[in-house]
Formats: sequence, C-alpha cells, structure tokens
Amino acid sequence: MTQVPASCYHFLMATRGGGKTDRNNPRNARSSDATTTVFDFERRFPDDAACLEELVRMLYPDGIRCPKCEKVTKHHRLQKRPAYSCQFCGHLEYPMKGTIFEGSSTSLKLWFYGMYLMASTRCGISAKQLEREIGVSYPTALRMFRQIRSLLDQDDLLLGGTVEVDESYFGGKDKWRHERKRAHVGTGPVTKTPVIGMVQRGPSRTGKVVAKVADSAKKRDLMPHAKERILPASTVFTDESYAYRDLGGLGYKHSRVNHRQGVYVSGNVHTNTIEGFWATVKRGIGGTYHSVSTDYLQSYLDEYAFRYNHRDAPGGMFNAFLGRIAKTSS
Repeated sequence: MTQVPASCYHFLMATRGGGKTDRNNPRNARSSDATTTVFDFERRFPDDAACLEELVRMLYPDGIRCPKCEKVTKHHRLQKRPAYSCQFCGHLEYPMKGTIFEGSSTSLKLWFYGMYLMASTRCGISAKQLEREIGVSYPTALRMFRQIRSLLDQDDLLLGGTVEVDESYFGGKDKWRHERKRAHVGTGPVTKTPVIGMVQRGPSRTGKVVAKVADSAKKRDLMPHAKERILPASTVFTDESYAYRDLGGLGYKHSRVNHRQGVYVSGNVHTNTIEGFWATVKRGIGGTYHSVSTDYLQSYLDEYAFRYNHRDAPGGMFNAFLGRIAKTSS
C-alpha cells in the first residue's frame, strides 16, 4: 500500500475550508435562538471576581455612595474579602449584603450558574438536578433554588385591553392519597388548590400573565383578584363559571364561552391563551417537580409567570433573572 504524505492531508483540509473554523472559540449559529450559551457564561463569568464586579455594576449604577463621606466616591476591591473600601475614609461596602447571597459561603459563581441553569430551561429545573450540576449538597441546592425563585415575584402588574380569565386546580387526585389524608367530601377538585389566572392578549407575544393562588373557586375569592389586576373598561373573556357573572356590572366588557355546551371559540371570544399557560405549568410541574405543596405553589407560579412575561426579553432570560437582583435591606 502506498503511503500518502501528511502534506496532502493539510492541502485537502485547506481546500475544503476546514481551517476557517475556530473550534476553541465556538460561536452561535445564525439560526439558533440562544442568547447566552454555556460558553458565553464562562467567558463572561470566569470566576467569583467577575461575578462580584457584575453585581456592583447592577446594584451601584452611579457608583458606590460612602455613608461617611456622604457622596459617591471611588472604592477599591479588597483582596481577601468580597468588599470594597472607600479611598478617602476606608469605609467598607459589602455588595452581597441585603441580597439573596448574604450569609452564603457558596461561591458567587455557583449562584450565578444556578441562575443560568434555571433561566435556560422552559419548564424549570429541580433542586436535585441543581445539586448534581453544581456539586453542592441538596439542602444548599434547595436553599439556592428558593432564594433565586424569590426574585421572580409578579410585582403589581396590571392588565388591560383584552384579558382572558380562568381558574384551574393543582394537586393530586384524592384516590391516590393515604386514607388518613383524604377529605371524603364530594367529588371533583374538592381537595385541590384553586388558582386564578389572567392573561392580557398582545401582538407579537407581548401579552402578560398573572397567576395567583385563591382560597376557593367561588366568586368571593376570585373577584378580588380580578378587580385588583384588571384595569377598568377592559374587555374580559371567561368561561361560563358563575364566579365571573358580575364582571359586567363592575365596568368591564364581559363576554363568555360556554364550555359545558361544547363552545370553546366564538369569534374572538375564547380562553385558549390562559388555558395554554395552564398546560405549560402543569406539564412543567408534573415532569420536573412531580408534586408541589400548597405552601410553595405560589412561588412556582411566580417562576412560570416570570418566564412567560419575559419570554422575549431583549437580553435573554438569564439577563432577566440577573436584573431582579436587588438589596432588600441596608
């Protein structure tokens, strides 16, 4: 067999254009929807120092104000602690104080990477998976998980224009419960947790959603949420539920579709948008978390609502997560 010189292989690779690709510096494909890949994260946050600098940039956009000098002064980073010292009086400023990172001995980069993992999935990531990904203990992963989710509350978002309203139920079926935990009252969702959802229709995926745990699916418990979140004179679409029958008398333009009669769409009147959101939440909870207790259900709803409301955020979901970091105390 004739041996082929190595130079021929180099010639073939050059003619095929194989040398044009920098395999050590991968780039996003033009067709990719990715905004921040794992390579982007590593380049942006190679260590704790880079994460701390980003935290300072977000929390002190105008510079660090020294309480002793009573003005914004230049601060220098200390080498052995996550703090900055005023160049005039030496006052120490701790950027992590008052944030979800305060009191944590976990690396700041791991906190940021945990946020990246949570932001990179559509249906969320469990604390057990977070434990496996970043190598911390399960109690630490669970605490990080809850702390990060606490940033994703729904604030005081108001909805207007055309709004769909619907209630849903979360929880397992009573027949799967232990005998001692069964309610033994009636049938249907009597042992499930009711949740009310309101979604504002908008062009080009700009609509927003609000989801809140309710005490019951009765009018007295659902209507206060609707009045609090929906602006007056808005058009509201619901199903035939008795709980929504007074919306017209409260200044809203109310139209209904009767699901019991098999009517799901009547012109532009339907509740398909909010029901699509319920489907995403339930499939996410069932597939990722399997079950959620009533005590923590609202925080899970906040996370899914945050994803929905920021699905087209200009900087991507990860930057939307980072943008929620704030100091809660001085």
